[in-house]
Amino acid sequence: MMRGGLKPSKAATAETQQIADQVKCQLEEKENRQFPVFEAVECRTQVVAGTNHFIKVHVGGDEYVHLRVFQSLPHENKPLTLADYQTNKTKDDELEYF
Repeated sequence: MMRGGLKPSKAATAETQQIADQVKCQLEEKENRQFPVFEAVECRTQVVAGTNHFIKVHVGGDEYVHLRVFQSLPHENKPLTLADYQTNKTKDDELEYF
């Protein structure tokens, strides 16, 4: 995979869920609401100067959100950051770059 390209979608793993969980409070603060359901279901990654994790998260009912979480390089020792997100998504919406 060339650097900068978005890898194909794959099912979320326990590691994906941990990444989503670490930025959940950032999303709740930005959206000014709580998400009692927060289940990562799909993910893609992009290698940049660190890694962008694109994660589709089920937040209850038929509602999904797409997260872009930035993970800095290990030697930088920085926390995960919710770089961007999209709301009003469905189960069938493609997880694309945003």
